[in-house]
Amino acid sequence: MLANKMVVVVAAEAPVGVALNTAALLGVALGHHHDDVVGPSVTDASGAVHTGMCAHPIPVLRAPADRLRELRDAAASRGGVTVHDMNQVAQQSRTYEQFAATIGGTKAEDLEYFGLGIYGPRAAVDSLTGALALYR
Repeated sequence: MLANKMVVVVAAEAPVGVALNTAALLGVALGHHHDDVVGPSVTDASGAVHTGMCAHPIPVLRAPADRLRELRDAAASRGGVTVHDMNQVAQQSRTYEQFAATIGGTKAEDLEYFGLGIYGPRAAVDSLTGALALYR
């Protein structure tokens, strides 16, 4: 069993396209910031190489949008837990530069979260997200 766990939590009210985009972007962020997440490339029986995939299962969960800020704050305060967030500033930005410029002028309390990526010790992640339902 892996010592660390990762989950993606999506706002239950998010339209399907926003939910899928949120999950994809959070997956990229999690993979980029945690070296042990993506496994090495593998070769199939025909000799074709398949680039590394995530070595962790990633349950995609759902939570009411108004709970995401509380969950983000709780995850950020836990030692060893990393939280990535997807908010309206990121969703509306067309470039990373636009995102960086806009979020720099946005107060934390004005952010609306569409989703979170959470990674850390299994027990800590389970205590934060164990009561959430799978996104279906």
